[in-house]
Amino acid sequence: MNPELVPLPDALPAAFYHDLGGGRFESTPATAGPWSAKSQHAGPPSALIGRALEHHGPRPGMRIARVTVELLRPVPVADLRVEVRTVRSGGSVEILEGEITADEVPVLLARAWRLVTSPEDTPALRPVPPAPALPGAQPPHTMAGAHLDGYIAAMEWRFEDGAGFDTLGPGTAWARQRVPLVAGSPDSPLTRALTVADSSWAVGFELDHHRNLVINTDVTLALHRDPVGEWLCLRSHTAADPDGSGLAVGQLDDATGGCGQVMQTLLITEPRGRP
Repeated sequence: MNPELVPLPDALPAAFYHDLGGGRFESTPATAGPWSAKSQHAGPPSALIGRALEHHGPRPGMRIARVTVELLRPVPVADLRVEVRTVRSGGSVEILEGEITADEVPVLLARAWRLVTSPEDTPALRPVPPAPALPGAQPPHTMAGAHLDGYIAAMEWRFEDGAGFDTLGPGTAWARQRVPLVAGSPDSPLTRALTVADSSWAVGFELDHHRNLVINTDVTLALHRDPVGEWLCLRSHTAADPDGSGLAVGQLDDATGGCGQVMQTLLITEPRGRP
């Protein structure tokens, strides 16, 4: 089955966000998610708070190894405020906490572990087989019933031959940003990974999200090393049970091999509009 293909918008915004200073950011239309032009895909705000966590009291020889983002409510395509604090700081570990608010209402929370980097003699363990090679260039992909002119268009997607967002079953996709996270500011390995991480369950759609409401409540990204390069690959699958909930798990790779994993809790309920 060949995926539907659509042209890119005439002009993409210059970035997902503009820095207004003092922890405030203007959201551009590129942040809009698939369910509404007024609500953001969780990838850009996850990366925005990840950026703030990285910039908060950085220490040489330490790196952020895990970020968990709690999606309290839809993040509006509007001005946002980002705040971060240190919960605990030690010689080899720190835990940081962040919050994004819109009109003084909390919309997203995050916690991150910052760890001292491992010694040079640590073995390089590779517990999973390598990802398939990056496919050649593909026209932009679509998603049935989705708003396409925001985040979906602002990312370049390359699926396995004949696959796309509307292909059911475990999925594999390479992706990279077409625009930077914050205008005039370089992206980091962490922010690039967080920008794509929330798409893991969409790459591995295995539930009928048209018949029922299926949406993730959180995103956990764990990186055993920093990703290299712009292109990242997600290999994702979904678990679910009656009288339970859903769980999407994704393997994250770059061009040199595995670098981490993504986990998302999925709410599955009768359709009554998006939360």
